[in-house]
Amino acid sequence: MATRLDRRKVIVGAGALLGAGSTRVLSAAPPAVGISAALIAAAVKEAKVNWYTAMDLVVAEKWAKAFEAKFPGVAVRVERSGSERLFQRIGQEMASGIRNVDIVNTADAAHVLPWKRNGWLAAFVPEEVAEHYAPHHRDPDGYAVTVRLYLCVIGVNTKLVAPADMPAGYVDLLDPKWVGKLVKGHPGYSGTIMSATYQMVQVLGWGYFEKLARQRVMQVQSSVDPPKKIALGERAVMVDGGDYNVVQHKEQGAPVEIVYATEGTPSISSPNCIFAGAVNPNAARLLQCWMTSAEGQQSLVDISGQYPIHTLVKAKAGRKPLSEIKLMTENPTGIDAEAEAITTRYTALFRV
Repeated sequence: MATRLDRRKVIVGAGALLGAGSTRVLSAAPPAVGISAALIAAAVKEAKVNWYTAMDLVVAEKWAKAFEAKFPGVAVRVERSGSERLFQRIGQEMASGIRNVDIVNTADAAHVLPWKRNGWLAAFVPEEVAEHYAPHHRDPDGYAVTVRLYLCVIGVNTKLVAPADMPAGYVDLLDPKWVGKLVKGHPGYSGTIMSATYQMVQVLGWGYFEKLARQRVMQVQSSVDPPKKIALGERAVMVDGGDYNVVQHKEQGAPVEIVYATEGTPSISSPNCIFAGAVNPNAARLLQCWMTSAEGQQSLVDISGQYPIHTLVKAKAGRKPLSEIKLMTENPTGIDAEAEAITTRYTALFRV
């Protein structure tokens, strides 16, 4: 089970590197940069790039292999964990003077805010981001860009849930018939679940979670775990989890379906950030350029079924268009202010 992560202590302890009361003035984003022969040569000379990511490991490794096939000589070292754990690890590494992370993909966009405040990020804008990404998917100062877009959904095992019993939304999961049959992730481990919990609290209130906690919910860590549990038939319904993970299990023959809640579905924008102290800065820039390119984005969509961000990339066949789904509202600033309180209250309610 996820142990409690004191997000505030991570930020304060690492921020001490800048000195008490230090602030950073952020400049305008730098000019956009494309993939060039010089950048490729410099990346090949570095030979590797350390990529921390909260993405499902199987998906992350497939996407990394696609990059390596495109650019032989540059190996992607995938370090996978839950976003909140990655946040803690990076804070500890920075406080200790360790420079291992070159580029990170977090499922909690609020992480970008303290990293920017601490001056840890390198501003870099790939050419295709400047041309084909909506403003809300790129940091105005060039410190982050969304590379993944997906939803945190309810999911069901259709062999264990009859059509007549299919829940329509979150309130339905409070019915006594679901006692001992639900599974969900933990916001102290998973950035996806942290963001989804914040969004759900804004719509449903903490009173909802107080009632949900009485349903004897199986508590797991990552947002990739609930889809596995329903696919294996260990639980009938997942309260939350990545929609793309449900899609993958269904493609593999599992009897699972997504439910888009009547109250709204949490949306997750997952950004990449390059660190200013990267030991492989050119390889990190090349990876960022490729992951945000039409080719890289189409590769991710085809591998995983996540939603495209690049305007020239098409969604995977069979995915319900976002325009047809009632979405809750993301708010990284709100999470940045309330993450520790969310983890504390959630842990107390679910006793985990």
